Amino acid sequence: METPTDRELVLRIRQGELEDYGELVRRYQSSVFNVCYRLLGERRDAEDMTQDTFIRAYQRLHTFDASRPFGPWIRRVAANLTLNHLKRKTTPQVPLDEERDRQYQSPSANPETTYVRREQAAIIREAILSLPPHYRAVIELRHFQDMDYQQMAETLNLPLNTVKSHLFRARKLLAQALSREQGGK
Repeated sequence: METPTDRELVLRIRQGELEDYGELVRRYQSSVFNVCYRLLGERRDAEDMTQDTFIRAYQRLHTFDASRPFGPWIRRVAANLTLNHLKRKTTPQVPLDEERDRQYQSPSANPETTYVRREQAAIIREAILSLPPHYRAVIELRHFQDMDYQQMAETLNLPLNTVKSHLFRARKLLAQALSREQGGK
């Protein structure tokens, strides 16, 4: 039996086959979590926001245009929910998360290399988290979700030129933050 497309799953869910929503969740839970995690910087908050994203998406599935790809739409829901959450929150926390540290370990890497990678990742993560939420969002979508400008504009519901401007400014602020960090050591 052939694996159903996202579109087919959405149409079936709309017709009452609710168990098919679990398949959409399985397909997109990692990318949705990554959007939330990179914007929030905290694993537990990202897990909660991922769950909220899928609940919201399910409630609004009737608004999804089934002729378009599902992935960018669900990531837009995640980004918007997370950005709204960040607007209500005062200052982001930068955790020293064991799970994140593990991703920089390679079985063949020596301890010094692993340590350096972990430290570099922590510096970059802290610099990204120091950016305003709307700049964090464009960095996440472009560099971690590999979206092109048009996809980013659709995901964030912003004009294309605004996305380009945000990304330019975000990169500039990120470079300044990283330069300060380098100069401070």
